[in-house]
Amino acid sequence: MHYTSASIETLIDEFAKLPGVGRKTAQRLAMHILREPRVEAEKLADALIDVKEKVIRCSVCQNVTDKGSDPCAVCISRARDRSVICVVESPVDMLAFEKTGYFKGLYHVLHGVISPLDGIGPDDIKVRELLARISGQEPTEVKEVVLALNPTVEGETTALYLSKLLKPLGILVSKIARGIPVGAELEFIDDATLSRAMEGRSAV
Repeated sequence: MHYTSASIETLIDEFAKLPGVGRKTAQRLAMHILREPRVEAEKLADALIDVKEKVIRCSVCQNVTDKGSDPCAVCISRARDRSVICVVESPVDMLAFEKTGYFKGLYHVLHGVISPLDGIGPDDIKVRELLARISGQEPTEVKEVVLALNPTVEGETTALYLSKLLKPLGILVSKIARGIPVGAELEFIDDATLSRAMEGRSAV
């Protein structure tokens, strides 16, 4: 269905570019915006601009944070166990573990996984930053790296690559337990399953 308004069509097209949003959902979102008062549309527009202008990656863990809050709150917290780093694929995976309240260590966000078919290699994700972070620490500081990557072919490939780099550093490398279905994404796994997966992690 096409509308007589080019502006509505453009808005629908932009919404439809979002992950998981089909054409019908994009139409509903556009109609919702149209019905809302102008002030609500302006709040949404301001929020979108703020995200692009104010959000950066933490210089330590590579998670998202605001300008002026670098390193992020997790990295500077004295309540965290600094001997364990949990490596995840994306910021939403980190949030999934934080929601469980079980893991008390630090994180490192790769922002992707190795996928040769897509032209993504180790240099395209935050591997170098992880190695620099660990090698720059005192020898006794980081004792374990938990590889909490999605159970996909790409996730397994990345985990294997990282374990080969980290083991020579004398660090315990472990993986979360596989109570998580193959092909699943961590952000959609329930809190209890994630907690058990972290608790039951095993050495690689």
